[in-house]
Amino acid sequence: MKFLLLLLIVLAVVWLVRGARRRVEPPANASAPPPASIAAQPIVACAQCGVHLPSAEALPGRGGVFCGEAHRTEFEKNHPPG
Repeated sequence: MKFLLLLLIVLAVVWLVRGARRRVEPPANASAPPPASIAAQPIVACAQCGVHLPSAEALPGRGGVFCGEAHRTEFEKNHPPG
């Protein structure tokens, strides 16, 4: 019985110490700026299917921007110039 009571006291102390350390220490990445890869980018819609994607990943075409080469080709085939 004494062993169980001692074990509970030790676990409670460890739990309290860990909780106090979390409140005092700031997160490791709190002051770091976000990486450039996840920085805000303008969002555009594919002219063929309407899916939204970052403008850096969009492919320009005759009728707007597209999510892939297949949609650009299909759009330009179905909408001839002129």
